[in-house]
Amino acid sequence: MDLNTVTALCRPAHRGAIPPHAAGDAWLAGGTALFSEPQPQLARLIDLAALNWPALTLTDAGLEIAATCTLAQLEEATLPPDTPALPLIAQCCQALYGSFKVRAAATVGGNLCLALPAAPMSALVVALDGVATIWPQAGGSRCLDALDLICGPGKTTLGPGDLLRSILIPAPALQRRTAMRRIALNPLGRSAALLIGTRDHDGAFALTVTASTRRPVRLRFTALPAPEDLAARLAADIPPPLYHDDVHGAPEWRRHMTALFAEQIRAELAQGARP
Repeated sequence: MDLNTVTALCRPAHRGAIPPHAAGDAWLAGGTALFSEPQPQLARLIDLAALNWPALTLTDAGLEIAATCTLAQLEEATLPPDTPALPLIAQCCQALYGSFKVRAAATVGGNLCLALPAAPMSALVVALDGVATIWPQAGGSRCLDALDLICGPGKTTLGPGDLLRSILIPAPALQRRTAMRRIALNPLGRSAALLIGTRDHDGAFALTVTASTRRPVRLRFTALPAPEDLAARLAADIPPPLYHDDVHGAPEWRRHMTALFAEQIRAELAQGARP
């Protein structure tokens, strides 16, 4: 869709060339959401592709994912084949509502900052304890747990002019066993519930709930919980108003599927557990 109110395009080659934030500015990454509907409030686009950030960087600290990394690039990440969390990365990339052409353009940062409940990148980075690096408008940088980035549908904790630079997935998180469940009202529909469970080598268990809730929710346990303990935590940490309500699923159904998937994930990750 043409954005006929936009009168300027800025393509900074480095951070110092990024212009001061002004009303009507928008970051342009993949553009799959930006160009999907009218944006009459916009006057200038700042093209992040010109910064030429490496899409993926693997170090001893973990996997750094640039905000401009596309979902297709992330899906093809080169990691040791025995990395337990590797299949989860592909599963979350394929959970995006859209074709392979969309995944080739849509970016990880865009998916996160759009802050839709169904955003699969939020599920991935929260489940793997991602840490966001943010470039504030005022300069410098700050780090933020991915869990604290999204605070509601379409809402993040980023301030005006703040730029999401990257997400670091810590190396230990890549060694977790994972299990994922997802459902939508139709095979190609937007996720109505997307849950991820992880199990550490020491037996610690965590459950990440997205899509069914208005923001990501993470439940942590020092050991695998009993079914009734998991159900009790879900009820306590996700009150009814926190379940999302839109055309992609009623809150009561989402709550039911969340409880069902949570127990399935718990049972799956119990297999092979140490006595």
